[in-house]
Amino acid sequence: MSLPINKEQLAPLKVFTDLCMKNPQLLHLPDLTFVKEFIENFGGTVPKTKEDETPKTKIPTEPTTNEPENLDNSDPESDESDLELDMTGVVEPDNDPPQKMGNLSHQPTEDEINESQVKRSEAVSAFVEKDYDKAINLYTEAIILNPHAALLYAKRGQIYLALNKPNACIRDCNKALELNPDSAAGHKFRGRANQLLGNWEEAANDLRLACQFDFDEQANDWLREVTPNARKIEEHKRKKERKTLEKIEKQRQEAMKKARDEAKAREANSRPSQTDDGAGKPSMSDFYQYLNDPEVMQAFQDPEVAAAFVDISSNPANILKYQSNPKIMSLISKVSSKFGGAGGMAGGFPGMMGGMPGGFFPGGAGAAPPSDDVGLD
Repeated sequence: MSLPINKEQLAPLKVFTDLCMKNPQLLHLPDLTFVKEFIENFGGTVPKTKEDETPKTKIPTEPTTNEPENLDNSDPESDESDLELDMTGVVEPDNDPPQKMGNLSHQPTEDEINESQVKRSEAVSAFVEKDYDKAINLYTEAIILNPHAALLYAKRGQIYLALNKPNACIRDCNKALELNPDSAAGHKFRGRANQLLGNWEEAANDLRLACQFDFDEQANDWLREVTPNARKIEEHKRKKERKTLEKIEKQRQEAMKKARDEAKAREANSRPSQTDDGAGKPSMSDFYQYLNDPEVMQAFQDPEVAAAFVDISSNPANILKYQSNPKIMSLISKVSSKFGGAGGMAGGFPGMMGGMPGGFFPGGAGAAPPSDDVGLD
């Protein structure tokens, strides 16, 4: 099976794959979605983006000693400063075991649904009285009775927010949004939980959706709080992606230029020599230069001489027919002497008298023509 692309195109492709192996996060860029799909189509997996759960006050853009090398951090000419974020209100993440969820395979009866509503009302009263543990237990009982009610999970998540347990809130809101993707309460409380964890982009996205589904003053206030940080991070990522793509393009151009230069060098090395075979052999231009000699040109005006040269050029052995013709042999000796020098014309006239090594006669220019008994015992 032949290669379906030009070999010169392999060099930039190799540069790109090397970059992806060093920094697989590149494959999450929107412009490289097709590469990610190609890998997954053959059963491969692309490493997921890992978010640090601990809040940070800065996102450094220069490499640190413990930070893996990537395209942006390895650029010593980067003039991008550290990203400063307002971390007011960020809390330490909670690590409690996951709370109890309802069994979605259970189909509640009408009585169970009614009883679930009663538990929910009691949970609201407990929440107002700030008896958060009691409220959580009541919402859990309501969820067990009616596990398909998305709002019950979102409201229990609200209580976890009051207890500064954003991860527990996110788990409940994820379940609520699994059951009802348009749940305004689910987006609102998950957005607030992400805000407490310092996940500014996720918080802004959830709070924006909450206001779209069911506008709420509190959700809108939270959205205004997270928007400045979210915009800074989005702009920061756009710059990093642009720099990464520019670096990839630069290396691709360099690889293509190198491939072109190598191809030109190979072509130049494989090009046939413009001179005759062997050192010191005359070229065709040298031969025509001697034919332009006035004395030689005048001799070729003689039809007998011209015909003899044509005959000899077709078969060098035919020179034996003219060995007794002093006019022709004199001219041959003269041209051979001029063209081949003292050692004779190696290889004969270019393209004309080849096959007569050493000149027209054995011994070189000026040697006597062979006698009639050549080759006889």
